[in-house]
Amino acid sequence: IGDQPRSRGVGDVYKRLMLDFCKTVLTRVSFDRRLFAKELKKSFKWLSREDAETLRQWAMVQYHHKYAQLIASSFAAAQVM
Repeated sequence: IGDQPRSRGVGDVYKRLMLDFCKTVLTRVSFDRRLFAKELKKSFKWLSREDAETLRQWAMVQYHHKYAQLIASSFAAAQVM
C-alpha cells in the first residue's frame, strides 16, 4: 500500500487543466505582446504559486527569445500580491 501511487483528486485534476488552459491561451496570443502580457498577468492571478512558477518556467523556455523581460517582470509583480 505504501508503494502505490497516490490517486489524483478533483483539485489536482482542476489545477492541471487550469495550467494547461493558460499555456494554450498564451500560445494562441503569443503573436501580440500586449495580449500576451494581459493573459500572462491573468494566468498568474488564477494559479497557485507552485503552478505559476511552472508556467513561468514553461513560458521562458517557449518565449524567452521574444518576451523574457516581460515574463520575468510579470512573475515578479504577481509574487508581490
